[in-house]
Amino acid sequence: MGIFSRFADIINSNISALLDKAEDPEKMVRLIIQEMEDTLVEVRSTSAKVLAEKKELLRRISRVQEQVIDWQAKAELALSKDREDLAKAALVEKQKTVTILETLEMELQVVEEHIARLKQEVEQLQEKLNDARARQKTIIMRKQTATSRLEVKKQLDSSKIDDAMVKFENYERRVEGLESQVEAYDLGKKGNLADEFAALEAEDSVNEELEALKAKVKAKSAPKTQTKTNK
Repeated sequence: MGIFSRFADIINSNISALLDKAEDPEKMVRLIIQEMEDTLVEVRSTSAKVLAEKKELLRRISRVQEQVIDWQAKAELALSKDREDLAKAALVEKQKTVTILETLEMELQVVEEHIARLKQEVEQLQEKLNDARARQKTIIMRKQTATSRLEVKKQLDSSKIDDAMVKFENYERRVEGLESQVEAYDLGKKGNLADEFAALEAEDSVNEELEALKAKVKAKSAPKTQTKTNK
């Protein structure tokens, strides 16, 4: 298991699957990103400690390697002076130092493997974190859009809109009624004026016809009067 195995569900699972279970996707995304960032800080801190441990191991290995060379040199010096006993003792110390060196080198191998796993886990987490950050704005925008659409749907499906439209239509009909009254009033005025002119024209026609009738009657009576006078 990795140093942050408790966050394996974040590293190995699909973010969208987590969001499907969340009551508030926007909040869930923020929590996931925050948790990833905190974990990344923790892993990098651990990595720094392990790297420091590796550097210390390398320094110890270097010192022990120098000790191995030193005991080897002492054994050779003792033999050159015909001190086999000292040479043997130096070789014993050399073997002890070599054993320590081998142990340190094994520890170094373990540390390097640990560092490699940490590096891999950091890369995985960083990749998921980058993905979450890139998708965060899109998810938030989608949530806001869906929320707005839901509110519109609720309004359209509610009776409030229908009631408002009925009132609107009633007001529209009332306005149309007022406009009709105005038009009727104007038409009435125009009709009365036309009637007055028609009456005047009719009166003129009657007067003309009356004058014509008078002239006709007068013309008929004129010859009879002249005949009586001649007699």
